[in-house]
Amino acid sequence: MTTTAPLITADLARAARALAQVSLLDLSEQSGLEVEHLRGLERGLRVLTPEQEQRLHVALEEFGIELLPADEHAGFGHGVRQKFNPRTVKRLENWENEGGPPAEDDI
Repeated sequence: MTTTAPLITADLARAARALAQVSLLDLSEQSGLEVEHLRGLERGLRVLTPEQEQRLHVALEEFGIELLPADEHAGFGHGVRQKFNPRTVKRLENWENEGGPPAEDDI
């Protein structure tokens, strides 16, 4: 099976952000990339350096998006998908909010 590293193209960037349901501003804050740079990437007017691509990749993963590598042997191109379905995300969010705010232990 021949696979290559995930490549973030304009189409994949738009699809990933749509799946994550986040704004350009949220993605910018999470990745540390400028909003205008991300907008240019999604429109196909800009390219990312390897370091910028890595930062965007990490940010998308934190929003629950997986970038899929191409599998040339099977005939599949690059893609994106959600790590968790909406039901699982809701359960994780509820679980994370249980127990109230953290406090210092008095023991």
